[in-house]
Amino acid sequence: MTRKNITDEFMLRSVANFAMDNIGNLVSINNIANTMINDGRNINVRTVEKYLEGFTESFFLYRATRYDIKRKQYLKTGEKYYVSDLGLRYFILGRKIGDYGHVLENIVFLELLRRGYDVFVGKVDEFEVDFVAVNNNGKLYVQVAETLKGTDQNDGKLYEREIKSLRKIDDNYEKLILTADKIPLGNDEGIKIRNVLDWLLDK
Repeated sequence: MTRKNITDEFMLRSVANFAMDNIGNLVSINNIANTMINDGRNINVRTVEKYLEGFTESFFLYRATRYDIKRKQYLKTGEKYYVSDLGLRYFILGRKIGDYGHVLENIVFLELLRRGYDVFVGKVDEFEVDFVAVNNNGKLYVQVAETLKGTDQNDGKLYEREIKSLRKIDDNYEKLILTADKIPLGNDEGIKIRNVLDWLLDK
């Protein structure tokens, strides 16, 4: 706080809580500032930017910028934040119903970093790819889904929603869907579908 000349501890905590509450969501500094202003907080865009810089520099948060896969260029708008310590997030925010998918995405993000990848949020046409992971050997495209099961065995809407963005990528790098489903999975037109726990236990 001293190095960044931060004196408003309450506002700092508010930005931290907002970022932790929105792991896995596309946000922008303007969006964060406007949301907090609408909630009655007296804050501006530059202050939010300074706080987020401090959080990422201290490795409390990680920032994933967006990458246009077809145009092969980084985008200036929209980004995602992930927290380095999910235990601390649970301690501060508690457990939330419907939060498991974002937590799972956060876990996969941290594991990709641990395996030596630079990690970005992918965009292909109007669709999002959760992660574009890049290292010296090339790229890995990853979609994270709590489940691929619909309301019954004939409901394929969830499955199609998760796989359609990967199908639009026309290069030959590995494409992977990670899910908490434990049923036998396999692959679909070269797109691998794996249980996330099995993938996390890979050496």
